Amino acid sequence: MTGILVKILITSLAFTAMSVFGAEFPARPVRLIVPFPPGGPLDIVGRLVARKLSEQWSQPVVIDNRGGASGAIGTGELAKSPADGYTLLVNSTPIVATPHLQKLPYDTLRDLVGVSQIAAIDYVLVATPRSGIGSVEDLIALAKKQPGKLNYASAGTGSGQHLFVELMKGAAGADIHHVPYKGAAAAVQALLAGEVDLMFEVSVGVLAQVRAGKLRALLVTGAKPLEALPGVPPFESIFPGVGIEAWHGMFAPAATPAPVLQQIAADVRAAVLSPEISSRLRELGFQPTGLPHPRFQEVVARDFERWGKLIRDNNIRAD
Repeated sequence: MTGILVKILITSLAFTAMSVFGAEFPARPVRLIVPFPPGGPLDIVGRLVARKLSEQWSQPVVIDNRGGASGAIGTGELAKSPADGYTLLVNSTPIVATPHLQKLPYDTLRDLVGVSQIAAIDYVLVATPRSGIGSVEDLIALAKKQPGKLNYASAGTGSGQHLFVELMKGAAGADIHHVPYKGAAAAVQALLAGEVDLMFEVSVGVLAQVRAGKLRALLVTGAKPLEALPGVPPFESIFPGVGIEAWHGMFAPAATPAPVLQQIAADVRAAVLSPEISSRLRELGFQPTGLPHPRFQEVVARDFERWGKLIRDNNIRAD
């Protein structure tokens, strides 16, 4: 009898949780933290998803830009927020790289949970025309001939822009100097101003400048060419076996009740795969995925180990 009562109690609690956290969620505005300044690719994607979720939930989803420390400040804000679904975060590579670079007041795998992958990201390696680099072969040859002369911009130490070049440098055996900036938008402006020679950036951040002839596209990170940049070779065609996978995803505090996580994941997936948002993401160079929890959490754990190894192997340290 006792066993039956326990089962009834568990079922009742689960039903109550679903009723309180699922059917009625959200009952008030939701805050979506973007851990970088306004104007960058992550901010653009966050605002697209926030607008669609606001429509689906009939509640405002308010963007809160908390830039700094390669995304650690905004991510830390999420980690200390109530685990009720009303504070969420969008982030990408920095969330699994930054813990290997600096001491943080939170544990990424223990305190946070990946709710849903929003999109896979194609980054583009671009160079300024004044650099004289017209291809990846030109880049490698020049970097080997004059080690350290070329420099590249990033959104900060541990950002995707930083780690992807370090991965390429290792594969090519080339020496290129790193110049970190405070956010992707600032890095792109520095590139356009001629302060640096190169940069890996998400396609949305540089497509207009490539089309206008202000930047040259040398390489895309995906396994296939980008429809928006025909003729630009994919990374794996030049560096076989050295793949680059990047993503944008949504996170919540780890203790968020399962019914809330399930609902948010389902709603994010519906938003991302809606004709309106998916077509817009593709126009910007993203691949909508809507990968749900717990599959997205598996990707987070895998990349945590992968980028941690790269950072250790290359002795990368925070500035």
